[in-house]
Amino acid sequence: MSLESIRPGAELELAARVVELVRRAAGQSAEAEVMVRHDAEALTRFAVSMIHQNVASAVTTVGLRLHLDGRTASGATTVVDADGLRGLVERTVAAARLSPPDVTWPGLTPPSPLHHSAGYHGSGEHSRLDFGFDEATARATPAERAERVRDFVRAADGLETAGFCRTTYTSAAFANTAGQAAEGRTAEAAMDGIARLSGADGVARLAGGRLADLDGAALGARAAAKARAGQSPVELPPGRYEVVLEPEAVADLLDNFAVFGFNGKAYAQKQSFAELGAEQFDPSVTLVDEPLGSRDEHAPGLPFDDEGTPRESLVLVREGVTKAVAHDRTSAAEAGAVSTGHASGASRTWGPYPTHLRLEASPAGTLPATDPIGPAAASASPLVARMKRGLLITDLWYTRVLDQKALVITGLTRNGVWLVENGEVTAAVGNMRFTQSYPQALGVGRVLGIGGESVLLPDRWSGTRYAAPALHLASWNLTGNASG
Repeated sequence: MSLESIRPGAELELAARVVELVRRAAGQSAEAEVMVRHDAEALTRFAVSMIHQNVASAVTTVGLRLHLDGRTASGATTVVDADGLRGLVERTVAAARLSPPDVTWPGLTPPSPLHHSAGYHGSGEHSRLDFGFDEATARATPAERAERVRDFVRAADGLETAGFCRTTYTSAAFANTAGQAAEGRTAEAAMDGIARLSGADGVARLAGGRLADLDGAALGARAAAKARAGQSPVELPPGRYEVVLEPEAVADLLDNFAVFGFNGKAYAQKQSFAELGAEQFDPSVTLVDEPLGSRDEHAPGLPFDDEGTPRESLVLVREGVTKAVAHDRTSAAEAGAVSTGHASGASRTWGPYPTHLRLEASPAGTLPATDPIGPAAASASPLVARMKRGLLITDLWYTRVLDQKALVITGLTRNGVWLVENGEVTAAVGNMRFTQSYPQALGVGRVLGIGGESVLLPDRWSGTRYAAPALHLASWNLTGNASG
């Protein structure tokens, strides 16, 4: 990965150049928005307890959306010389003239300052946000990622391991014909690994804005402890069980809440469970989308969306009451709302949704001074201690929506399940299938506790990031063993 593969500030110059080419080709009445992104990703993968692959990619993409004579078309190119940009504009203008009328066109984002804090730079024509950006992570080398892998493998103490350590860097700029212009950059590091013993897997994951904050040894020790604790699992009958979901499992809840529940298009089309102003969750639940990151995590995303709308924190649920859903300009117009800065390349098709969702931790769930390595992570340990009889679940996977309106999900447990009796882990349990309405599981009176720490976890989809504490829930509907 290389920061030098594109000159600082060049993205905004490219965006402005495309805007000018549109004016020359289509006239002053054309409405155009241009997003330029330089994305660099480097990945160090390991399997059978050894590194087997180092890969890196870097690409600059110029995206253009054009509204001309009531018709809309989009195009993109990775050829950023004069001929490439001119070709992009010519193709998009031609496509717009052949497109059907677009009665849903929401217009362009007007000139708007970015929401900023200590890292704000610039004024006047455009703004730039660099708060929390870590240069060392953006410039991370294969050797630095390999150090984390080495520590993970050594800490597993002879167990077979596999996983990855990844660093990413994005620098982007936006400009439109209405005069909006902005730029920003972001970097992230993530590690995801498993340890395996006799068919039992233990997992440990972590993401953050700084590679220096990833402790490969701590992650490897946790994964290995879980694999060892998962030996000789018993099978339990289907039924409703009290559960403690660890942060890795809670991330799946947040993912499905974001994509299908707090999706502005789904809400406008009445396909979402969300009812603004209704008490749909337990009063202990507060959900916030934090695209600019939090000061303790130093992991901001880009400060504007693909329509140039400035991003800021958005409270989706406060103390159990649903307050908002995510919007781009199209869904906002349909719902009679305003854009919340959640436009993406696919949001007009799939709908805009939160991509940096955080379930707020509870001070009451803060862990006393105990060993965090074991079947229960630090965020889950005090919740497990309060459970009379139930299950500790590490991870959920292969989840699929059965009923979007009620957000009924089916899926499987993974990477460790344990029976808890009188606050103590008494047996490993075989993986099980579940069918559960996620909003119902977090409904009034059903959340028995929330962990004291939100853990930032690697994305499941490109560009998404969720911060999750452990959750103690009164009921989870387990419908069978993994094989049936």
